[in-house]
Order: sequence, then C-alpha cells, then structure tokens
Amino acid sequence: RVPNSLLKLPRVLLSLKHRALFILIFVLVSLAYLTLHWRIAEDSYGSGLHDPPGQFSCAHSVPFPLPHAGEPPRSRGNVFFVETSERAAPGYLFSCSVESAARTHPGANVVVLLRGLAKGNASLPKHWAFSLLSCFPNVQIRPLDLPELFSGTPLKKWYLWPLRRWEPYFLPVLSDACRIVLMWKFGGIYLDTDFIVLRNLQNLTNSLGIQSEDELNGAFLSFKPKHKFMELCMKDFVKNYNGWIWGHQGPGLLTRVFKKWCPIRTIQSMSCRGVRALAPEAVYPIPWQDWKRLFKATSASELHKLLKNTYAVHIWNQMSHRTRLEIPSQALLAQLYSQFCPATYAKMKQD
Repeated sequence: RVPNSLLKLPRVLLSLKHRALFILIFVLVSLAYLTLHWRIAEDSYGSGLHDPPGQFSCAHSVPFPLPHAGEPPRSRGNVFFVETSERAAPGYLFSCSVESAARTHPGANVVVLLRGLAKGNASLPKHWAFSLLSCFPNVQIRPLDLPELFSGTPLKKWYLWPLRRWEPYFLPVLSDACRIVLMWKFGGIYLDTDFIVLRNLQNLTNSLGIQSEDELNGAFLSFKPKHKFMELCMKDFVKNYNGWIWGHQGPGLLTRVFKKWCPIRTIQSMSCRGVRALAPEAVYPIPWQDWKRLFKATSASELHKLLKNTYAVHIWNQMSHRTRLEIPSQALLAQLYSQFCPATYAKMKQD
C-alpha cells in the first residue's frame, strides 16, 4: 500500500507551486508598478525639459550685463543647478532659471550639472536652450558625475546600493542628496531649476528658506564649504533614511536638522549659530498651496508689493507644469519671464 504521506505529496507540491507562482506574480507586478511610477516621476520631475529643439542666435539676446570697472572681482562661490533625470533637452522654465541667475550673478560661475550629459563629451546636444545659455559667459554646463560627487561622503554607500533606483521617489531624493553634498564639498548657492532669480543672492550666506509654517525647504541653499550644518545634514540623510515618504529626505531632513541645531521646537525667521532661516517672502513668496496665483493677472503695483522683499521666486513646477501659460499676458509668471529672463521670453513668444 502507498503510504498516506506519499498520497498527500502531489497536493503539497501543487500547493507550493501555487504559492511560488503567486509570489512570482506579486514580485513582477510590484516591479512593473515601481518602474511605471519611476518613469512617471521622471517625466513630471523633469517636466519643462521637453520643449521642441532648435537653435538660438546670441544676436537676438538682450545684451548681458558684464561687471563694470571698479566692481568686485569674480566671486569664488558658484551658483549650482542640478538635473538628476537623464533628459538633456531643457525647456523654458529651466532656461529662465539659469538665465535669470546668470544675469543677477555676473561675477559668479553658474554651473549647470546634467545627468543626461555624457561624461567627456565636449559638445552639447543641439538644442535652442543650450545655444541660448551659451551666450552667457558665466554659464558652464557640465556632466553630473554622481559616483565622483558622492565619493568621500557618507552618501557614497547609500548611492551604490543596486536597488536604489527602484524606490518610488528616486529622482527627488537623488536631487536632495546632490544639493547637500554640493554645498558641503564646494559651498556657494544651490537652486532648483524652477526658480526665477530677481536679485543677487550672494549676501545670503549660510542660509535656507522657510517654505511654510514650521517647515524649511532646500530648493534654495547658500553655504560656505565644509559647513558643520551641511555635514549634519549628510549624516541625517543616511541615519534616518526613508525613501518611501515624500519630502522625508528634503524639507523634512532640513527641518529636523535645524531644530536640533538651534535647538527649537518651532521654526521662524531667525539666525541661529550662524545659520539663517529666511522668511518665506525671501525665496518662497508664493506658497505651494497658492501656486495657481502664478497664472493669474497681476498689476504692476501688486507685483511690486508682493516681491519687494524677494530675492527669487519658486515656481513649484511639480504642481504647475501642466498649466497653460499665455504669452504675452499680465499673468504673474509671464511678467517674471519678461523681466528677468528676456532672452528665454523672446524665444517663448517666437514659438
């Protein structure tokens, strides 16, 4: 007679087969979801970077204001922009961000680091934005070498983990990592590529901005190299890492570190141990909850009143990138383009 255990074996194997098949399907569906989520995030995070290609002639650009005799020599601090997606086709907002920074910082190098730019490639892709930005002698467009950037920092091992890119907010978190390492290694100014710069930022040393009640944001950072605050940010990035919560490695991290740095429970406009938390009107005059205001008609007097204490305006591209902007118009954002990045604005009107 066949033992009962052998009679049960086919059923056990069949059950195990079903479980294995279920687990395999679950893993494949999860990977497919993460891949789709990552692609969508890349598209939205790099949005404004996919306008039609073309060429731009410097002859049509508004003349660049070079320093006059007697002005201070070229600053040692750079203004950094970083694009962590692999796109290499900048759009209007990206171009405006860099142009406005170049115009307001004629004595500094404006360094644009692109992950989509091949290392060692001397020539830039043929695209109107690169042609336009090349008209500015202080703009430098370079490849973003991530292994080199993170070398010698606590973030090296974090970046080299092979499954890192499958996390749902990989691109924003990668951007958060790049900015704090850039500030620690080199110092200077860091700006997101959805800022329009209104005036020189170089007197805002060792500072960052309050975006809303009790929360800091790292879309603008200005620090001296090897600053202790940035070192603490790098350590917190690794120690308290969570790539599955939006903003945990960005505004959340900066807010955590600043509260320990002071120490305080509630953040307000203040200077603490040499680090300044700037009032919202300095770089975030339009709260992210009110981003639609950027597309509403605004009078000249309203605009002046809103921006009288403002150094740069954050455009909140994550929310606003799908909203149509009429050019020309009296929309607040259209007026910012017109005044602070006139070459990009001329291209927008032409297109």
